[in-house]
Amino acid sequence: MKLDLIPQIKHTSSNQFFLLSGPCAIEGEEMALRIAEKIVSLTDKLQIPYIFKGSFKKANRSRVDSFTGIGDEKALQILKKVSETFGVPTVTDIHEVSDAALAAAYVDVLQIPAFLVRQTDLVVAAAKTGKVVNLKKGQFMSPESMKHAAQKVADSGNAQCMITDRGTMFGYQDMVVDFRGIPTMKAFAPVVLDVTHSLQQPNQSSGVTGGRPEMIETIARAGIATGADGIFIETHFDPSNAKSDGANMLHLDHMERLLTNLVAIRKTVNGLS
Repeated sequence: MKLDLIPQIKHTSSNQFFLLSGPCAIEGEEMALRIAEKIVSLTDKLQIPYIFKGSFKKANRSRVDSFTGIGDEKALQILKKVSETFGVPTVTDIHEVSDAALAAAYVDVLQIPAFLVRQTDLVVAAAKTGKVVNLKKGQFMSPESMKHAAQKVADSGNAQCMITDRGTMFGYQDMVVDFRGIPTMKAFAPVVLDVTHSLQQPNQSSGVTGGRPEMIETIARAGIATGADGIFIETHFDPSNAKSDGANMLHLDHMERLLTNLVAIRKTVNGLS
């Protein structure tokens, strides 16, 4: 299914994938602008439609002392500045019904976290803002069941919906990606593969989520080969000191090589079909 949900994105080719990428959380203005500037330069060069991603707050934390944000309004203002500075749309996740209207005043895409995608009131609140809604597939849900989440958005009068697969729980401390889910969910909405969250290793005894970033390119290549419309990658210039999800992030310095390879794979796949 062709993604033409976001008018701010100028498609260079209907056959190209789009990218959602940025830090896990907004830690400050300088870091957000630094990451955005780098990715914008790469996506412009490679002609990849781009949406800047950053969480304005982190509500799903393992420990009470985990980083949750720098302040809602402050972080949202930074997301708005990224959009205005670089001319790109932005996406952030929301956790409560009241977050929907708040975040919608600053960003273009409202993301429903995987743990919350069955929360009808939250999905409906996001849909009724008129913003694009990105539904994260629950780690506990089948691809087929995402039809109902997408239908909630449509039933709320919003045709702008996409689905993001972020892996499925495998035991207590690992995730796997069932690539059969990509063509399955494309029957309901454009599908994004969240590469970095699919490589999380949750529920560690330390209370800090682990990850396998060395597998990022493997999962991303497979996603492009199996027809994902978009790719979701969290990145940071210093992952080891990131305040959230550093263990499974891609280092910003590795982004160019990865995107270049993915563009080549998409070109090959398009040729085969």
